[in-house]
Amino acid sequence: MASIARTVRPLARGVVSAARPPARSSCLRPRGALSRRFSVLGPAQEKKYTKEHEWVELSPDGTIGTIGITAHAAYALGDIVYVELPALQAVLKAGDTLGAVESVKSASDIITPVSGTVVERNDVLEERPGVLNQGPEAEGWIVRVRVEDRAEVEGLMGKEEYARYAGE
Repeated sequence: MASIARTVRPLARGVVSAARPPARSSCLRPRGALSRRFSVLGPAQEKKYTKEHEWVELSPDGTIGTIGITAHAAYALGDIVYVELPALQAVLKAGDTLGAVESVKSASDIITPVSGTVVERNDVLEERPGVLNQGPEAEGWIVRVRVEDRAEVEGLMGKEEYARYAGE
């Protein structure tokens, strides 16, 4: 299959075939037409990392934090076979154990990086814990909490700092 770049040929300037008029692209807008405007949400919050290999990502308004384990942690654990999740509405303080993961190699506590109240759990992990291995920093998120103190997030590592810390 040819690439798009090779199949689209630029028209030579000033050259118009008498036999066939140049084709008009439906994606070109007529002269004088107004451009279409799209609304854009504020910038996404940067994902932050802990030395215990957890991450937190705040919602655009900074009130909800999604928490999970890092790809580094998931790789180190190996095949995850069990995930323990906290109860909904559980009140957690930064540094508390919010759950646990067990793998064929070991078991490990999940430490919450921020204080807050659990508002959502990723229940898929109880039925299919391997999702954590497949996408630990995406569909393998663990809980969402209503963040009490956004300043706690500021003390955590950014992506590059965490990569240096983890030796990646």
